[in-house]
Amino acid sequence: MGKKITQRDRVLQYMRENNGITAYEAVIEIGCTQLSARICELEREGHTFSTEIIKTRNRYNEPCHFLRYRYTGNINEVLGK
Repeated sequence: MGKKITQRDRVLQYMRENNGITAYEAVIEIGCTQLSARICELEREGHTFSTEIIKTRNRYNEPCHFLRYRYTGNINEVLGK
């Protein structure tokens, strides 16, 4: 039996293939309802991310915003660990 694929693995894979991820995409595409928790766990492992605030309007035409996380690398790879 192989290694279990975790939500963290799926988040990283999705980000690499799609140039980032939003909380909505995480729920719809990979079934992850707590994206910020997975990002925090990945940061503790040495992964780094940038965030972009996306401003838009909701279905009621009210202003709203959300984050897009983008993968920028792994500090451990940079440091040669």
